[in-house]
Amino acid sequence: MATKALTRQKAASAEARKFIARVYAWMTLALFISGALAWVISNTESVLNIVWKNKYVFFALAILEIIFVFWFTAVIEKIKPVTAVIAFIFYSVLNGITLSAVFAIFKLNSIYLIFLVSALMFAVMSVYGMITKTHIHSFFRYLSMLMIGLFIAFLVNFFLKSDIFSWIISFVAVILFMFLTAYDTKKIVKASELADGSDIYKKASIYGALELYIDFIGIFLNLLKLFGREK
Repeated sequence: MATKALTRQKAASAEARKFIARVYAWMTLALFISGALAWVISNTESVLNIVWKNKYVFFALAILEIIFVFWFTAVIEKIKPVTAVIAFIFYSVLNGITLSAVFAIFKLNSIYLIFLVSALMFAVMSVYGMITKTHIHSFFRYLSMLMIGLFIAFLVNFFLKSDIFSWIISFVAVILFMFLTAYDTKKIVKASELADGSDIYKKASIYGALELYIDFIGIFLNLLKLFGREK
């Protein structure tokens, strides 16, 4: 009996590691797709003009991204794994289009440096989320309040156009996305403890990758706003 229990424990542990590895693999793929597409578009003037010289196109893309996240959250339990994969890749492509402005506005060495800093900060918070014994799930209500506050502040500053206010918003946003990284990582670790290789957990790995992808992009873009050097 002890041998069987140990075997089951080892199998569960292997499945948990596989689940977590799958989450980060999907996230890495999405970052690569978004980054590569953003770079290509930034070097294709005709496409860049279509996206960024027409404010309606930009707002349409931004709204579509928000709608997608709400839609994906609502249907993730109902759709098939292959549909979840296609939708996730679609989102990374969509985000790659909007991120093309990064390469068009900021110097390349500045982008690389801030990307590395973002990756380091993300990794530290992700590791913290994996190893901490603190029940950080209780922090979510505070993070939610902070998200709402930042959104309101962003809308206000859209009309005020205050550089100082914008800097404060970006600074607070970096902190927010760092804690969200730890929170989402903790959720992924908890989910991995029950992972069994079923379709449910295949889709859960994609959804977890989406959450971490958004966290990373949030850290990166706000650090870029704070410290990026424009062309």
